[in-house]
Order: sequence, then structure tokens, then C-alpha cells
Amino acid sequence: MKGLLALMMFLAPLAFAQSQTASPTAAGCGPAEVKFKVLRDQQNHSAGQPESGKALVYLIQDDTQFLSRPRPTTRVGIDGTWVGATQSKSYFYVSVEPGEHRVCASWQSFVGADVAHSTAAVHLTAVAAHTYYFVVRNSYQSQPRNPANIELVSVDDAQGQLLASESAFSTSRHK
Repeated sequence: MKGLLALMMFLAPLAFAQSQTASPTAAGCGPAEVKFKVLRDQQNHSAGQPESGKALVYLIQDDTQFLSRPRPTTRVGIDGTWVGATQSKSYFYVSVEPGEHRVCASWQSFVGADVAHSTAAVHLTAVAAHTYYFVVRNSYQSQPRNPANIELVSVDDAQGQLLASESAFSTSRHK
């Protein structure tokens, strides 16, 4: 009995540490209860400029491999705060302070049963006056062997500008 108690005392801090590192907020996401209403503007292909002393981050949703409707609304968080959302083939941008950041993309909603991942995260080291492009690639083939998936990847400036120019500008507000 004492051995079991000692083992539990040893494993308890490890379990606590795992739950702390596995937190969506630690990965850059915001609180789960925050939801967005998204408006897409096909005519507007707004190009942002970094605020003085800050970096600019573009978030572009790519649903070309998402073969089901409706497509997911994707929330984007930076350092534990949701900064906006996209829906279908759209994008938005946000200014960030220079330094280390965690960027998260998470499906706010998805109608489907088979999901591999509904959240993705990346690390960003932002430099003032620089622009960064991230693509949220959503995929779903509605076949049991191809579960729905989300991926968040950095792309170079040329690819990012091209994808943004082919997408609707997204504005979002809290529901």
C-alpha cells in the first residue's frame, strides 16, 4: 500500500505537468467558449501594412481539400487570445509586437463525425516591419480513411500574397 501511495505521489506532478503543457491556451489558442461571426468580402482584397514598430501576420484559410459543406469557421489565436476568424476561402491580418509568439488555428464549428485534428499551432519569432503569412489548410474527403484535419503552415511572401489575392477578405466579431 505504501508503495502504491509513493508511486501515486511521484506520478501526480507528472500528470499535472502534462495537462499544463497540453493546454490549448499554452499553444496560443483562446478560451473555448469564445465564438465569432464571420463576414467575407469577395470584392475587398485589402493589403495590410505593419503598424510602426510591429510585425504584420496574415492568416489565410485554404479549403481546396475540404470536400464537404458547410466548411469550418476557423478561429485564430495568438498568445492565448483569439484575434479573429475566417470562413471558407478567406483571410485577415493582424499586427503583433516583435518577439516570440504562439499562433493557433482551431475550428469553431465542424459538421462531421471523423476528425483527426481540429486545432493546429506554430511558433513565430516576429521582427518589426516584417510580414508573415500563415495558411490554415483544412481537409476533409468524407471517407472513413480520410478524417477531417487542420494544418497551420508558414508560407513565403510570394505564395502568401498570391493566396490572399485569390481569397475573400474576412472580418469577424464576437458572437
